Amino acid sequence: MLMLTALSAVIFPFLFLVLLRMPAIKGMSLSAAIVIFLAVLFWGMESRVILSSILQGAHKTLTILLILFGALVLLNTLRKNGAVDRINQGFQSISADMRVQLILVAFLFGSLIEGVAGFGTPAMITAPLMVALGFKPLAAVATALIADSSAVAFGAVGTPVIVGLSTLDEATPAFFQDVGVTVTLIDLFGGTFVPAILIFVLVLFFGKGKGLKDVWPMIPWTLMIGAVYTSSALLYAFLFGPEFVAILGSLTGLTVATITAKKGLLLPKETWTDALQDDFTIDTEKSDMSLLTAWSPYVIVVILLLLTRTVPWLEEFTNTAINLSWMNILGVERVNSEWAFLYSPGAILTLTAILAVLIHRRSFRNFTASALDALSTIKITGITLFATLAMVHVFSNSGMNANDIISMPEYIAESMAAVFGPMWIFAAPFLGMLGSFITGSATVSTLTFSPIQYSIATATGVDVNTVLGAQLVGSGAGNMICIHNVVAASAVVGMEGKEGSVIRKTLAPALIYGVLAGIGGFIVMNVF
Repeated sequence: MLMLTALSAVIFPFLFLVLLRMPAIKGMSLSAAIVIFLAVLFWGMESRVILSSILQGAHKTLTILLILFGALVLLNTLRKNGAVDRINQGFQSISADMRVQLILVAFLFGSLIEGVAGFGTPAMITAPLMVALGFKPLAAVATALIADSSAVAFGAVGTPVIVGLSTLDEATPAFFQDVGVTVTLIDLFGGTFVPAILIFVLVLFFGKGKGLKDVWPMIPWTLMIGAVYTSSALLYAFLFGPEFVAILGSLTGLTVATITAKKGLLLPKETWTDALQDDFTIDTEKSDMSLLTAWSPYVIVVILLLLTRTVPWLEEFTNTAINLSWMNILGVERVNSEWAFLYSPGAILTLTAILAVLIHRRSFRNFTASALDALSTIKITGITLFATLAMVHVFSNSGMNANDIISMPEYIAESMAAVFGPMWIFAAPFLGMLGSFITGSATVSTLTFSPIQYSIATATGVDVNTVLGAQLVGSGAGNMICIHNVVAASAVVGMEGKEGSVIRKTLAPALIYGVLAGIGGFIVMNVF
């Protein structure tokens, strides 16, 4: 019964959202209630720990809603300013093919945002941007989530590696760099195929019934772009450590992709637009706004995010000036929720929306109207996120119980280790995936499971760095199906209630990526 209780945080969301196709607000509320009941009944969690975990989830909900609000208000402001039409024209000049646009926006631009921000921010930015470019909402959300995977291990300037592994005895800059290099070696066998997987999903689910006919011509170009990203990531990890891998890798990929797409190198001559919204029309009237001016708010977002994470005095200021963190909630030690308001991507996105009005020389009413629209959109989403995060934190804090049982995550991990033994390298990515699926964070997944992964690797004689690398790659795969990321990305495109449909599209790619990570880990362990 303990294993069923531990897995309840996975089983019931999957049952309600994916199999029974319930809206997330109902499915996650039921899931949270069941998990909490089982945690009390079988795990012996006391009421004070349960309540503090629920309050922790409520506080975390506010931090995510701020990011949601910022992403929405920026996009809505840019749309009202006319910048989105100009950006669309810019993409048309590179390629009118939606398959190419998908790789440029979701995979490469999304990886850049992941590299500087993390926090699930990329899908919240790229999904609505793709909808604004004409993609069907479900196509935009599903592919944005799948695309935000390979860069996740190095998100927020290397946080999953540096913070996620920080509790291990070996935690030193040299150790972080070694594991970072191992991650990129493993990802040569997984991340290289992400652009191709994206095309498969886009064409097979949102094409017009032509099957793989519209997939195969794109494979050479997508494999080239995937290889450029993963191989350059390996180089940057070796040269500079984990902090700038995703940033520099995505910039390298964007450069190559833009040049080759403009020249039509390795690309089919036919233009594919099957995923275009039925009533969408591309504005062909030449805009008086330059492309640089249209893109400048996103450039500002990247610069501000990067500065607040790399300039020591600015990082300290944004982390301390307006600190709304809640520590030791209800007096329960280690039940904390951090919220540095100015450091949040949401605050930076909102500030950039205000700056966009000035840069584009438009009325400030564009911002106020966009802010009101954004507030209206996120109201219902807050309830869903609260239920999800309450469940997550009860699961994570379950080690604090009256029955002296290890936490649910640890229980699952130790049970899995007993089954796989020396072949643990194939299971390691799925433990990382499980962690980020439930918690929504590669960093939290790695903080939770890296000591367990280390112990299992040592006990079974498997290379420790390779297992930890597989944990990090797997946590990126979990990002594709993470419930609160799905809820948030769906909300920003006005698709509340369809979260189960999104997970049905992203589940197979996540599992495939986990398998590829296991194979990659096995090869790295035996060859390098």
